[in-house]
Amino acid sequence: MRAVVIERHSHPPEIHDIPTPTPPTHGVTVRVRSTGLCRSDWHAWMGHDPDIRLPHVPGHELAGTVETVGPAVTHWHPGDRVTVPFICACGTCPSCRAGAHQVCERQTQPGFTHWGSFAEYVALDHADVNLVALPDDMTFATAASLGCRFATAFRAVVQKGRAAAGEWVAVHGCGGVGLSAVMIAAAAGARVVAIDVSPRALELARKFGATECVNASTVPDTAKAVSELTHGGAHLSLDALGSPTTCAASVNGLRRRGRHVQVGLLPSDTGTTPVPMARAVAWELEILGSHGMAAHTYPEMLELVASGVLRPDLLVTSEIPLDAVPQALEAMGTAPGSGVTVINPWT
Repeated sequence: MRAVVIERHSHPPEIHDIPTPTPPTHGVTVRVRSTGLCRSDWHAWMGHDPDIRLPHVPGHELAGTVETVGPAVTHWHPGDRVTVPFICACGTCPSCRAGAHQVCERQTQPGFTHWGSFAEYVALDHADVNLVALPDDMTFATAASLGCRFATAFRAVVQKGRAAAGEWVAVHGCGGVGLSAVMIAAAAGARVVAIDVSPRALELARKFGATECVNASTVPDTAKAVSELTHGGAHLSLDALGSPTTCAASVNGLRRRGRHVQVGLLPSDTGTTPVPMARAVAWELEILGSHGMAAHTYPEMLELVASGVLRPDLLVTSEIPLDAVPQALEAMGTAPGSGVTVINPWT
């Protein structure tokens, strides 16, 4: 099969013919019909994840059809249309037994712990726990955007952030996760402040429901701007980008007893990132992390998609073939882009 292969971190990946994976006993092999190009894939390519072993095939947002089924799988059959969270849970550890599959103690992640979906086929673990059936009328491109960015934003805004109608929600960073968060928060009835350096990203944020927009390239203190626009600070704020600057701005832009949710990864040379904890203590802020979303919690989100309340299809702004991935992956370091780019490996 054809796949994007990283031979050396931060060096241009190449398209190679590699062996088609076989499913594990409890897993499946999926024919990838569409897969998202995510900033997390860029982090993997750059070498920010110490667990990745080279050579490596990235890619973790995917949708397709079941090709081959392992002997221990009972719920899935060849031809089934499926997607999957980017965190594949074991289903049996204490966290999984408590329903918290997104923090599974033995989790696997395609594109990180093993070869991923920038390929014609991908192997997935524990299929009966992790696969999600797709509605017949949902395109593979739309479904691919759910597995990481949209589902991650849904959990961050709804399940962790507890966004409520009438509240102010600030979203720092309007890439795929951030724009998803804007749409989801607006659909919940919240008033959204979108913050980004890109006029195009802010234009899309406004389209997807943002009440106010702040261009961080021209506003020196975004936390102050958010506080002024919201008359005292946001009730809920998300760092959807993942940098020390956006993390601090998100916390500092909250009102008293507000809630900060860290969604974007925060790579650093020291392994730690400064957070304004003095403000968190004095104002009784909640500092929360959000890490993906379990497959068994997808139905609430899929119902909102089916009803038209949520439109993840509108977030897909670009579709590219597998051959265009190396250049697109490199470009994310300097121009992350707006909206969601999906890859169609069979075109």
